[in-house]
Amino acid sequence: MCVRTVSLGTCDTLLAHPASMTHYSVPREEKIKYGITDGLIRMNVGIENVEDILADLNQSLL
Repeated sequence: MCVRTVSLGTCDTLLAHPASMTHYSVPREEKIKYGITDGLIRMNVGIENVEDILADLNQSLL
């Protein structure tokens, strides 16, 4: 259900990894300065049922 993407032009739940996507070309020192670490995942919650989103996340983390 959660989609990996760089675009925010939808009402779906989206996941992004800024360090390797939107901020790929930013120097490492600058990324760290702004808290953009390799472990950071950005989640934009959409309009889906919250229980469905949580179930999808729980399944993916197992």
